Amino acid sequence: MYHLTIQTHFAAAHNLLNYQGDCENLHGHNWKVEVTVAAETLDEAGLGIDFKILKKHTREIMNYLDHKYLNDLDAFKGISPSSEHISKFIFDRLCSSLGEYAVEIEKVTVWESDNAYASYTLS
Repeated sequence: MYHLTIQTHFAAAHNLLNYQGDCENLHGHNWKVEVTVAAETLDEAGLGIDFKILKKHTREIMNYLDHKYLNDLDAFKGISPSSEHISKFIFDRLCSSLGEYAVEIEKVTVWESDNAYASYTLS
C-alpha cells in the first residue's frame, strides 16, 4: 500500500457549543491540515495520485473554510465546529470529490495549535 500526504492550512473563527470554558467564546485559529490517502496501485507515471490533483481538491475545501466564522457555515449548522468535526467534514468532502481516483482517504488531521490536533479515519 502506498501512502501520500499533503499539508495545508486555513484560518477561521468559531466558538464551541455546549462547552464550559473559554472556547465557548468567539475565537480563532490558524488550523494546519494534513491529508493522507492510500493507493494499492500506481498509474503509468508511477503515481498513486498526482499531488497537484490532491492539492486542488483539498484547496477547494480550504477555500470554503478560510477566513469564515465556521458556526455560520451550512456544514456546521447545529453542531460544534470542533477540530474533530472539521476533520470529519474535510474527510467526507474529499471522499466525495476524489471518488473517480484510485485512492482512499486514509486520514485527515486538523491542528488547532502547534501541540493539539484531532484526526478522522474510517478505522
